[in-house]
Amino acid sequence: MMELNLTRKDYLQVGVTSPRTMKLLPEKKSKIQQKIAVADQTGVLQCFGLKKGEIVPLFKTLPTHKITRLELGGVLGSQPDKIFVATGSEVKGYTKKGKQFLGFDTNLTESIKTMWVCGSHLFLGGSYIFNHYIDCKDENYYLCSDRINDVSCLPMPRVTEVTPVLACQDRVLRVIEKSNLLYELEVSGPPQTLCVYANDGGEDGEEMLYGTADGKVGLVQLNRTSPSHRWEIPNEKRNGGILCMDNYDITSDGVVDLLIGRDDGILEVYGYDEADEPVLRFTQTLSESVSSVQGGVVASAGYDEIIACTYAGWIQGLTTEPQHKEAGPGDSVKVSEESNNKITALKQELEEMQQKVLQEREKYHYAAMNTKAISAVPQFNINDRFSLNKDDASYTLSIEVQIAIDNVLLQSDVPIDLLDVDKNSAVVSYSACDSENGNFLLATYRCQANTTRLELKVRSIEGQYGTLQAYITPRLQPKTCQVRQYQIKPLSLHQRTHILDDTRQMNELKLTGQFSLAEIHSWVSFCLPEIPERTPPGDTINFHFLSTFLDTQLDCFYKQGEGTFRSDNISTISILKDVLTKEATKRKINLNISYELKDDSIPLTLQRIHPKLEYQLLLAKKVQLIDALKELEIHEGNLDFMSPEYRQILEDADKLQTEYKKQPCHLERLYGMITDLFIDKFKFKGSNVKTKVPQLLEVLDNYELQNLVDFFATGGL
Repeated sequence: MMELNLTRKDYLQVGVTSPRTMKLLPEKKSKIQQKIAVADQTGVLQCFGLKKGEIVPLFKTLPTHKITRLELGGVLGSQPDKIFVATGSEVKGYTKKGKQFLGFDTNLTESIKTMWVCGSHLFLGGSYIFNHYIDCKDENYYLCSDRINDVSCLPMPRVTEVTPVLACQDRVLRVIEKSNLLYELEVSGPPQTLCVYANDGGEDGEEMLYGTADGKVGLVQLNRTSPSHRWEIPNEKRNGGILCMDNYDITSDGVVDLLIGRDDGILEVYGYDEADEPVLRFTQTLSESVSSVQGGVVASAGYDEIIACTYAGWIQGLTTEPQHKEAGPGDSVKVSEESNNKITALKQELEEMQQKVLQEREKYHYAAMNTKAISAVPQFNINDRFSLNKDDASYTLSIEVQIAIDNVLLQSDVPIDLLDVDKNSAVVSYSACDSENGNFLLATYRCQANTTRLELKVRSIEGQYGTLQAYITPRLQPKTCQVRQYQIKPLSLHQRTHILDDTRQMNELKLTGQFSLAEIHSWVSFCLPEIPERTPPGDTINFHFLSTFLDTQLDCFYKQGEGTFRSDNISTISILKDVLTKEATKRKINLNISYELKDDSIPLTLQRIHPKLEYQLLLAKKVQLIDALKELEIHEGNLDFMSPEYRQILEDADKLQTEYKKQPCHLERLYGMITDLFIDKFKFKGSNVKTKVPQLLEVLDNYELQNLVDFFATGGL
């Protein structure tokens, strides 16, 4: 594997208004890309040049509405040297000298979220609506059933027809032909960003890269008849989601590499082996989420660089150019006069900025203490995400602010577990809660100095639903706080899927009544995550779900006046029945409820729980033995008398304790799910078996699968 050595280079900070988008403008007369176009949330487009390593502002537009997308375009087949920005429902075009040549008001009902420019073709995506324009004339239109996260197009003119691709929140890539859906292709996670493979679509111009919210990157081939998956990079280290990608040969081996930016600040470079499989070449961790990344020759001719734009507005670079000469013993490093002048100028600029900050602080303090002062609360933007992880059935809550975070207070009115996160350096403290009044969690995370991003993990209990609140306090004067709310849904550990196993024994719940399609859709959206807020088009709606904790499945099919829900887990049906009935009662709608239960589904559900339960019981047993084994080791001094099993437990003691600590209450949750399954089975049959729960717990303490199955069959009699 080729070793890639990159050194860090900080260019500039362009402010603290986020989010940021950034593009490199190619120079036709030179191999050096010397211009960087940056857009921010205040609607300002700025262009910077690099001359001998110095940042030179070239032009800056006046503030308008928030810029949501920045793309480069130009004549098809030539270098893209025009800047296009999307703001609200308008698209503006600028030359690289800052002259506006386009002001196109699309009159769309949704704000533009995503954009792709290719020659005279303009592809725009709102939250659910996709539009295709040619020479600013409306050509095609498509209404998507779920939220659009990104828009791209297979490279023209390599493909015979214009082929837009939509990355949608429901884990699907949708390929559009004119105003119709050509086909859908499911991917492993919600795709957040798209990128044409190797900038040309590969051998046939049909290959597209996607990056998902759960941190996976994949390559698909999108031909006209049979799309296929080529490869996918798993997220084994559970890094952040993919926010941006680019193709550039940073390793100088003649093969374009893949540059990846993640929302936890990790920047990665992947090369390709002889079989065209991705291989990790380089990784760098930045302090903020990477909102844009590109490769090019930027500051020094002959040296490739990676330019990244982060959430707080920093433009940072990684360069292959040696930044210093290594000195040998007795040698002294000579600094050129040019470098010395740069250092002196930077020191002077830093001193001037410090003086300016002191003056502004004094000015603000004087104004605040004045009797005629008007109180003003400092405003700050928050970039937050609350998403379900399939791998460990937990939710990741990431909170990012442009300025340092002082503390974050978490409060929940439902029982949840806080899980350990390795990359979290904040100190957590818990406060006493009054659970009888609906307060189940009070935890405060105190952040270290200069921490701008905090990542937490929580695990909920299905059937118990409510709100998790985060009170975010930055290091600002005067002290101010913002509150973010995150809904914990009744079936919060279920994840959207597009595959249903019809061979399983499925229990069925059927509802009928005088309700509209929009009403029942809102009820289902209240119960389950990853459901679009807007009612999808059509007279009927069908969603499939998979439990990330138990691998059981749920099928939801509903229309006006009727809803059918099928699952191989009776507890899922029970939760849906209770919550949907409650929601209908709030709206004074009478429901007719019928259900069909399959007793054969119970042993199959217990078999799905079996591996997890057996593993957790064994883990708990091993952890309980560690202290006793260590005491024996101290007294005896020799471990030869121990069995290989016990010696292995001692060798893996730290690993076992760490794993057990990371999953608090995991075994109790499995016990709880089995108990709920037992109670729900007999509740549907009209029996109350809560008095049998102590017997069930005795069976679990002396666990054997067949004994548990027999106990469920007899009801503990």
